[in-house]
Order: sequence, then C-alpha cells, then structure tokens
Amino acid sequence: MFEQTFKNIDDILHKDAGCGSELDYVEQTSWILFLKYLDDLEKDKATAAELTGKAYTNIIAPEYQWKVWAAPKLDNGKIDHNALTGDDLIDFVNGVLFPYLKKYKTTAEHPDTIEYKIGEIFSELKNRIQSGYNLREVINYIDELRFRTHKEKHEMSHLYEGKIKNMGNAGRNGGEYYTPRPLIKTIVKVVAPEIGNTIYDGAVGSAGFLCEAFEYLKDSRKLSTTDTETLQKKTFYGKEKKSLAYIIGIMNMILHGVEAPNIIHTNTLAENLADIQEKNRYNVILANPPFGGKERAEVQQNFPIKTGETASLFLQHFIKILKAGGKAGVVIKNTFLSNTDNASIALRKELLTSCNLHTVLDLPGGTFTGAGVKTVVLFFEKGKPTQKTWFYQLNLDRNLGKTNALNENDLADFVELQKTKEESENSWTVQIKDIDQTTFDLSAKNPNTPEEAPLREPGEILAEMRALDKESEAILSRVEGLL
Repeated sequence: MFEQTFKNIDDILHKDAGCGSELDYVEQTSWILFLKYLDDLEKDKATAAELTGKAYTNIIAPEYQWKVWAAPKLDNGKIDHNALTGDDLIDFVNGVLFPYLKKYKTTAEHPDTIEYKIGEIFSELKNRIQSGYNLREVINYIDELRFRTHKEKHEMSHLYEGKIKNMGNAGRNGGEYYTPRPLIKTIVKVVAPEIGNTIYDGAVGSAGFLCEAFEYLKDSRKLSTTDTETLQKKTFYGKEKKSLAYIIGIMNMILHGVEAPNIIHTNTLAENLADIQEKNRYNVILANPPFGGKERAEVQQNFPIKTGETASLFLQHFIKILKAGGKAGVVIKNTFLSNTDNASIALRKELLTSCNLHTVLDLPGGTFTGAGVKTVVLFFEKGKPTQKTWFYQLNLDRNLGKTNALNENDLADFVELQKTKEESENSWTVQIKDIDQTTFDLSAKNPNTPEEAPLREPGEILAEMRALDKESEAILSRVEGLL
C-alpha cells in the first residue's frame, strides 16, 4: 500500500508547476510526511502518558495540529469535504503554518529536542507546491499512512531510502546524497561500533551511515532502557551543509526510529581544526565526504594542509575530530592513494603517522551509480602509526551499473578475510617501511593477480597452425582407412 501511495504522490507532484524533479518530489513529500509522523508520535506519547496516569502536553498548538488543518475527519473517518483546499490551503500553509513552525527554532529549550528540529526544518525549506488542489490530494494520500508500529516504520523507511536512491538519476547532483547500502552495511560491520560509542558523520547527506549504524547496534544485543536512551540521544551526530540533504537526513533517521537526530545544519569545513577540543571528539567516524568540490581560500585557512579538494579537507577534519583509540571507515577517491601534489603527500603522511591505516578496500568503477569515479574505503584507528596495511581489491565478474548494482554478497569475501588479513588472489599486505618515504605512495597494485600469458610471436602461431594441419590430415587418413 505504501509503495502505491508514494507513486500516486509523485504523479501529482509531476503535474505541479512548482516541482521540477525527483529532488523536489522528495523534499515536498518529506515536510508533509514529517508533520503526519509528528501527529502519530504525539498520539503515541499521549496514550503512553495516559497509561501511567500522567498528562501529556502536545508540542503543536491545537489550531496547527494535523487533524485540524490537514485532515479534519467526519464521523465516518473520512476527511471532511470542507477541509482547506485551493488558494485557501496554500495561503494557510505559506502564510500561517510555516511561520508558526519556524518559531520553534528560537523557543526550543535545546538543539537535541524534537521542537528544535521542527523549527530548523521549517526554517530551511519552503512549500514548492503551487496548486492548493494538488497539495490537498497529496495530504489526503499521506493521511492514509501510519507510523505507529515497528513494521510500518520499517516499511516506510525502506521506501524512503528508495526515493533517495532515485534522486541519483534526477540531476542537480542528486547522486551525492546516496551511498549504496550494501557498501555502508559492510563498512559498519568492519568498523563494528559498540553501544556507548559516539558515532559521527561530518558530511551526513541522507544519513545512510548513521541509519545503518543504528540498525546494527539495535540488533547487536537485547537493549536495556538505558541502551535505548543512549541510542536515541547520545550516539549519533552529524553535520550537513545543504538544506535539502539536511532535511532528508533528519527525516530518514526519524523513519528509522531516532526521534530527535543530533544533526546540525552547518558547513563542517568552516570549523577551524585548531578549535577542536577533546570534548568535541567522537569514538567512531563513518562517512563518504563529497569529492571533486573546490573550497575557497578562506575555508582552506582552517586546515594545516592547504588544498581546494573537499574530500582532503574532510579527511583532515576526521583525523582531528576522532578520539585517541577511535575507529573510522571513510570513502575517498582512489587517486588519494597516489596523487603527487604536495597536499596529497602531506595528508598521506599525516594519516600514516597519526593513525593505523589497517585496511584499504579498493572498489570497482560503477560502485556509485552515475559516477565513473573509482573509490577506496580507508579503515583506520587513531593513536598509533601504521606499520602495515592490508589491501583488498574487489574484482567482480560483471560491470556494475543502475541495473546491476553492488550487493552484500559481492563484499562477503572481503568481510571474512579482513578479520584475519589473509593474503589471497584479491588481497595483499604492504609494509609501510617498504613504500617510498618521500611520496608515501599507497597505490593499490595487486601483486597476486594471475599474470596473463605473454603475446606470442606471429611465426610461433603459424608454426603451431601448420602442426595442427598435419595432425588433422593424419587423423583424416586413419578414418578413411577404416571406412
């Protein structure tokens, strides 16, 4: 049912003059979904309070509640045909509802509260749906959705992930918000966070890493009340520069079950590395920072190693903000391993001397749909220099693409072998003392790849053909003799 509802909503938004692409569909669906989710959450909290004999005070004032403006119901449970629609609905949403919800950013007690998230979300976006009749239809569909049970939330989060994935085909750099889930799950498994760790992604995007880490920890053991509280409030942290990704990331985490995600809308790279104190650091970093971007000179001043390459600045940030003994899994362009510019050399040296880069996963082209860039995943722990690095080259017998995406089975051999760092046809170990100590080149050159047979000389091939011809003649003669 949910899948068809999402399809119907996309069909409506496709017809609306204010929505031009899949990115707009996701953004507009998100804010309406969020308000419906909030309504169901308030109902659940009111019921829970009633069972314990306590009173519950709604976050949203009566006149702004979903059941009043969006879905006033008749006695038969159907939406009242007198509900706001057309210009009246647009005027209310744009001129009354959004300004009211924005105010929560200044009135909320703390950024960790859902009140603050409400204020921040509605400060960051606007209603793009121009037709009040289209908006009414979308609201009617979303009103049919339920977020009350674990099964409903799980199905909804799965569909929402699907929508995020589709943004990769939508232009406007939609693909940057989506890292393939099989890859994220594998990175989380290898890093193996534990309950009580703080987990951080400074380029949070759609919050895929934080969502998968939440799923991993939730299933890691039977959770106590304290564990649940820890996962909800003291585990997951993120920063995101772009408004749309910020909203999608928060919505994605909420659908996965984290009520008030600790995601801040800010430019991570605007923070000076010298200002990072021990209290700002995290136990685990999981990230796929944007690469290929160019940062301005004033942003570069925040970093000891000056470079315009966004991913290199993020890597410096991650090394600095990781606690001693902390663990990281970070996706980066494979050229990071071998670039000869001064900044790349200095950054490789910094990584190898301040952290133990114990594993590098070399991914095939096409891992990221729509992007021809080849990437690697760096797995490292902070605090001790690297003595040796285990490389694994993912060699598949097919080309990856939209219809032939990476799956968890593709990565199963890597997950198993990395536990013992064994050598195989696809894996090998590099002693850091043996690499060039001036360039610190870490190129992923597999010494175990079976060598192809050398090309033969034309004369050798012709001689073999003549020998085969003679052999064929002899066989034919014997056959004729028998007939």
